[in-house]
Amino acid sequence: MTRADLDKQPGEVRRMFDAVAKRYDLTNDVLSLGQDRRWRREVIKAVDPKPGELVLDLAAGTGTSSQPFLDAGATVVPTDFSIGMLQVGKQAKPHLPFTAGDGTRLPYRDGTFDAVTISFGLRNIVDPAAGLRELRRVTRPGGRIVVCEFSHPTWKPFRTVYVEYLMRALPPVARAVSSSPDAYVYLAESIRAWPDQAGLADLLSASGWQSPTWTNLSGGIVALHHATA
Repeated sequence: MTRADLDKQPGEVRRMFDAVAKRYDLTNDVLSLGQDRRWRREVIKAVDPKPGELVLDLAAGTGTSSQPFLDAGATVVPTDFSIGMLQVGKQAKPHLPFTAGDGTRLPYRDGTFDAVTISFGLRNIVDPAAGLRELRRVTRPGGRIVVCEFSHPTWKPFRTVYVEYLMRALPPVARAVSSSPDAYVYLAESIRAWPDQAGLADLLSASGWQSPTWTNLSGGIVALHHATA
């Protein structure tokens, strides 16, 4: 199943994430060669949560990305559209207020959050622009967004190697460690089709966010985009 197929079937995307939930964190750690832990630390630094702030962590999955916000003294609301992910997360981290929510129809009032963040989930919203507008709606004036997403390596020769890894090596590795390896074929397709750093910055601007900038991680494999409401 390709990205185009799944874009037309949001229920299929949800079921896909339900299926990978049990071994999701382990699989990500293996496939990223441990880099996902560094990327999460960079997200926390970029958001810079303050004690007492309210942070929305969208596409939170099992809550691995959410716990550091709580550790920093903020109140975090992990939100995801996959019930399977939320169930696995709640078993491991019962103290976190996991909430089911569609990224294009969030169950929160206007201007609720001081900061919003989404890591490796914007690609999986059927309409990413609608998702960014919805995140803007629930952010207070002057609040901030950090989007952590796969992007385009800045060194062209490495980009060629990277795309080959995604399309050829990633699915076989996923078959060895994932509870639903077919999902990682979709992952590879969706990364390859995703806009580059400037393209995502333009999408943020068009969705109502102000002064978007980005920071490349791991040579542009991942980019952190920052903007304000």
